[in-house]
Amino acid sequence: MANLPRQDDSLQPSSKDSDHHLRNKTIKSHSTASESIKAVAIYEVVKGVGALLGAGALWSWHTDLEHWLTTATASWQQTFGQLLAPQVDSAVRIAQQASKNWSLFLLLIFAYASLRFLEAYGLWQDKTWAYWFGVLGYGVFIPIELYYLIVSPFDWFKLGILVSNLLIVVVVYRNMKRKGLI
Repeated sequence: MANLPRQDDSLQPSSKDSDHHLRNKTIKSHSTASESIKAVAIYEVVKGVGALLGAGALWSWHTDLEHWLTTATASWQQTFGQLLAPQVDSAVRIAQQASKNWSLFLLLIFAYASLRFLEAYGLWQDKTWAYWFGVLGYGVFIPIELYYLIVSPFDWFKLGILVSNLLIVVVVYRNMKRKGLI
């Protein structure tokens, strides 16, 4: 071992090594999704799963839907009072409309859930198309949500939806800017 040259720790790596290290670091930072984007992806998965669970519940109770809706609404009001009453009424109306054409309703829910899962996959995998899909998909609803928040009686739920969509657009937009997509 005495014949081996001593390595001097004070020597800087060659420019070739430095360039290679910098290139790997740059590639890694652009090819992995940030934690905030992964959080949006998880949110998308939750929305997709929620839609499928809701559709499954309605399908399993569709033979006695009116009785089930009446019981569920009464139970909700007994437990929570008027909390989210407009949303509960809206969900009841949607379920009643869905009961008129189950196959179309289930197809629409499956398509919605598929889009949510597709976007989640794309965001998790740091795909450019998913960033555009997310920012445009959420951004298009912001003016509509603002309109309904202004013209209808104040509703914390609608405000929460607006704030969450604004937050998602900002997160995705900032990540797009970081990646140089904008």
